[in-house]
Amino acid sequence: MKPLVVASLLSAVMALTPQLLHAKAAEGATYQMQAFDQAQRSFPVFYQKLKQRMPFTMSWANNQLSPQQWREQGLAKARELILPYQDDTPFKPMVIDQVDRGSYIAQKVVFNISNESRVMAFLLTPKGEGPFPAALFLHDHGSKFDIGKEKFVQTWDDEARLASSQKWADKFFTGRFPGDELAKRGYVVLSIDALGWGDRSVPGFVTGSQQALASNLFNLGASFAGIIALEDVRASEFLASQPQVDKQRVAAIGFSMGAFRSWQVAALSDAITASIVDCWMGTMKGLMVPGNNQLKGQSAFAMLHPYIARYLDYPDIAALSAPKPMLVYAGAKDKLFPVDSVKSAFYTLHSVWDANGAGDKLETKLWADKSHTFTEDMQQAAFDWLDKQFAR
Repeated sequence: MKPLVVASLLSAVMALTPQLLHAKAAEGATYQMQAFDQAQRSFPVFYQKLKQRMPFTMSWANNQLSPQQWREQGLAKARELILPYQDDTPFKPMVIDQVDRGSYIAQKVVFNISNESRVMAFLLTPKGEGPFPAALFLHDHGSKFDIGKEKFVQTWDDEARLASSQKWADKFFTGRFPGDELAKRGYVVLSIDALGWGDRSVPGFVTGSQQALASNLFNLGASFAGIIALEDVRASEFLASQPQVDKQRVAAIGFSMGAFRSWQVAALSDAITASIVDCWMGTMKGLMVPGNNQLKGQSAFAMLHPYIARYLDYPDIAALSAPKPMLVYAGAKDKLFPVDSVKSAFYTLHSVWDANGAGDKLETKLWADKSHTFTEDMQQAAFDWLDKQFAR
């Protein structure tokens, strides 16, 4: 720096009063001494400013396109950010066991769900002449990893898993196995394990184990949520490819994390023609609040797609399935999903279906007396709705 410039700067500093110098020093010494609120479920203290950086540039609210154009562009972006790769590996299914359950046959079927993974799933097929309507059942998270597909379909020849799944059914499903209940109505049912659950888990895998799995998948160029999404799409295509299935009538059905998976696969997969979503719907900003379940971190990895908030909100992604029929349930007493967030998401959904001229194909309901559950009365109402959508 030139001598004359330095001298000028020194003169300017000397001209400051002692009081002003003290104030400037105090201001400069102020710094952040706590960057997040607590040691567990840590939330940045500057989260409100980060929320302002969630632009949702391709959301329905920011849209100037026709419904068809919006869906085309939004779906391309969603597939780009959610799915780690495309997969068209031949399924090569094989039935390894079956039991007769009166009006339907329950089978254990093995198939290639991806290029990397060959899995075993439950396939329920009604007796009689097909083709039949079908449903892909997508299980919840629940931090319960010993069972997955068994949460929705009653297993056999495995007493430990049968006992575990019956307790789960008693807790959330009024003691019923919803997959079996729908099979009794004449539906082909497929129930699969997501990565980390049932046959695709290991003893000792617990909530805290997910962080290592998720970070390793990130380092391998994929993601925990991305693998689950890809496999759900593949499972829907496998189900629709079965000769006993009516390809025009294939639903996705899910509870809790499975509900997230249900609206997600309804958007991403052309094989899904309707969806039932129970207890997982809200806006991103409405869920990213202090104390919310989203802040657990570990479990969130199974539903976390990096950078999606730059473009699309949760209800936007679900609405990419419009005008396919969709039923969305929420419980007013569900502490995991704040009512205001749920209502805001419902508003977006209805806006999109109405714009598509298909307002009658979307049903949303906030059950005043329900929490986080899929009880018998909710199942009956949901399955009655599905029967109407698939009526011939």
